[in-house]
Amino acid sequence: MSAIKITLKKVSPKHLFMGSALLVNGGNYLYNLLLGRLLGPEAFADAALLVTLLLVLSFVGMTFQLATTKFAVLFSDETWVAFKNTMYRYALVFGVFTGILVLTFSKNLQELFNTQNKYMFMIFAVAIPLYFVMSVNRGRFQGRHDFGKLAATYQTEMWSRLLLTFALLLLVPFEPGILIAAGIALSFVFGLFPSDFKGVQVFSKSKLAAVDLRQVWIFIGLTAGYELTQIIINNSDILLVKHYFNDKDAGLYSSLALIGRVVYFVAWMFVMLLMPTVIQKQKDGEPTAPVLFKYVFFIGGLSTFIVFVCFLHPNLIITLMFGDAYLSIAHLLWKYALATSLFAVSNIFAYYFLSLNQYSPVILSGLLGFSQVALIMLYHDNLETVVHMQIIAMVILLVAQLLFFIIKNSSSNMGDKKKDLVGSNTH
Repeated sequence: MSAIKITLKKVSPKHLFMGSALLVNGGNYLYNLLLGRLLGPEAFADAALLVTLLLVLSFVGMTFQLATTKFAVLFSDETWVAFKNTMYRYALVFGVFTGILVLTFSKNLQELFNTQNKYMFMIFAVAIPLYFVMSVNRGRFQGRHDFGKLAATYQTEMWSRLLLTFALLLLVPFEPGILIAAGIALSFVFGLFPSDFKGVQVFSKSKLAAVDLRQVWIFIGLTAGYELTQIIINNSDILLVKHYFNDKDAGLYSSLALIGRVVYFVAWMFVMLLMPTVIQKQKDGEPTAPVLFKYVFFIGGLSTFIVFVCFLHPNLIITLMFGDAYLSIAHLLWKYALATSLFAVSNIFAYYFLSLNQYSPVILSGLLGFSQVALIMLYHDNLETVVHMQIIAMVILLVAQLLFFIIKNSSSNMGDKKKDLVGSNTH
């Protein structure tokens, strides 16, 4: 035991969080794989829809998390206290409003996505406010570099969802969609641990100064815009396939998406470390580009490896993860992994620019996100065409992000040279 304690003390909080994030991603993957095997392609379509809605919720929650992260670095003392209370208030009010919307239109959602019942949407709706409060918690931990608590909240959410969902599916004779929704809702309760609500007053009278509040609202608005593009790019394909194709095809496509997205989930782990690091370096006047290059190198190398493995052994991967019932989709695995890899790398660029208050890439991502939806709506003769449309959109997105970085970097260097010339002429 003493040897384990000594080893843990030598591990930096960042490395501990990265290890935890890998475990969480592995647990979430296991959750989806077990659902696919237990339910089969047709029933898995509804389960995958709920998982997709959870991902949509996580992107919206990321707006609260990233805003809290950024200003946890920038604000201190009374300004930080006022900001913290403000974020919890925003999260709670927005969560209740969103939950009421989903509850009200649960029947319409059932018809739109061809699900077995509306009750799974109703259960999901009730838990939405908890998720946004949890997101503010995570932003506090991330911004203050408390990676131990940040890792713990992801662990409690993941393990509770995994264990409770399968306990319900195995023990309770209800519609699977309802039980999966209940498991997800309960996991949000567990995800609130650990929390530190000491000193939090949601309806406190202390207000942020007008200049600070404006800064917060600008960042929230632009981050929300970018997260919306993330939702569109990352989830619109599954939602559109669920709408246009039958349950079997939708279930097959969901299994393909789950395997192909492994790159994106690992990239997310690096984004969690990238943002506070870049913001702090900018605040200290240090160069930020080396941080970007490091993470692009990691994700680019990992993406190349995964696409190559998916190209060489698609049947083996599909059989091991989901079983023979899903083999008809195997030939598309490497193509979907390629589309996701392109998105993951461009995503690193986008979050880097967002950290530096440069918002043009947000607009670029939005345009490409909507173009992906338009392409799939126009061309969806079969699942292969859907994947091809995504590859086209993601190639254009990555090229656009690279061009923006090159132009921005070259203009910045020109500005530095002019300053040097001015300085030398004055001496």
